[in-house]
Amino acid sequence: MNVLIIEDEKPSARRLKRMLETLNVTAETMLHSVEESIAWFQNNTHPDLIFLDIQLSDGLSFEIFDAVQIKSAIIFTTAYDEYALQAFKLNSIDYLLKPIDAQELEQAISKYKERIPKQANLTLDFNDIKNLLTNPIDRVYKKRFSVKVGQHIKLINNEDVDCFYSQNKATYAFTKENRSYILEQSLEQLEADLEPQTFFRVNRKFYINVNAIADIISYSNSRLKIKLHHYNQEEIIVARERVKAFKLWLD
Repeated sequence: MNVLIIEDEKPSARRLKRMLETLNVTAETMLHSVEESIAWFQNNTHPDLIFLDIQLSDGLSFEIFDAVQIKSAIIFTTAYDEYALQAFKLNSIDYLLKPIDAQELEQAISKYKERIPKQANLTLDFNDIKNLLTNPIDRVYKKRFSVKVGQHIKLINNEDVDCFYSQNKATYAFTKENRSYILEQSLEQLEADLEPQTFFRVNRKFYINVNAIADIISYSNSRLKIKLHHYNQEEIIVARERVKAFKLWLD
């Protein structure tokens, strides 16, 4: 299997390369920009499989496909949530949400191996996906959640939530009342319900409310530490792979 990684954050690219090696998959080439990728594809045999980051340092990676016709299979490695994931699902494309989980990576590789004998030409309509990324579909997001408190049902408005977090295989909403309420949804299921301009998934454990941010502090290994107005049970660290997307979200 000939594998290529396109990722502008070199530490993330090296981490993915090491993770692939544990699965006996070798990525011999790593590219880091749109410009570099276009030049490489114009002068090299295209790989069987590409791990593709969407937001590169010099633009969206879809610009590569505007310049070069590529028939490789694609697995997206993306910090995008919400409508982006809708696009991938509509087009039957695999994606890995950063920071990449080892088990999810293994599942994506297995899915690729199952697909490849059945479909020699894996050319995809990237224009449809690009349009969904840059012009998201209008949709209605949840404004409140219902939770069970003893024999009662309590309504929690989104603006009252500092963060949603996972702990011991359960999902909680932490509110301005300094209380945690258990939810029926997983964090992954919440992705479809939370308004992306207000809530951001900073790592695999936390979604935070932009209006609940009290302070943002530089942290080790190019990461950021977030302090919220009310939640202080443990440190909230923006995963290194999500820092760039987090900064864009803040703007």
